[in-house]
Amino acid sequence: METRKLGNSDLKITPVGYGAWAIGGSGWEFAWGPQDDNDSVAAIHRALELGVNWIDTAAVYGTGHSEEIVARALKEWRGARPYVFTKCVLRWNDKGKIWKEFSPEPIRRECEDSLRRLQVETIDLYQMH
Repeated sequence: METRKLGNSDLKITPVGYGAWAIGGSGWEFAWGPQDDNDSVAAIHRALELGVNWIDTAAVYGTGHSEEIVARALKEWRGARPYVFTKCVLRWNDKGKIWKEFSPEPIRRECEDSLRRLQVETIDLYQMH
């Protein structure tokens, strides 16, 4: 699959990536409904087999669940590691209610939590929702 330079970065990404919002599952404010985690991992693997080289997720998707499923898919994947993109500033409470928080300390905590959930040492593109 062809790649394109992402903005002024050194990243060369495929025109289509894997969006991981839905795999967060149900139980939070913007959920798409229940998802089967095994199907989600298989879908990520299929996208990578077809040449996709980036996965876009967010801490808020499934209140962390999407990042955990992306980590599982990456751990089981035997090919080249795709770029991993995630997002911050949308926080949540134990009832799944979402709000925005743009201050530095919560963003640092969110980044550390995302690194832990994704089981990666670096996030290739860190975005604000």
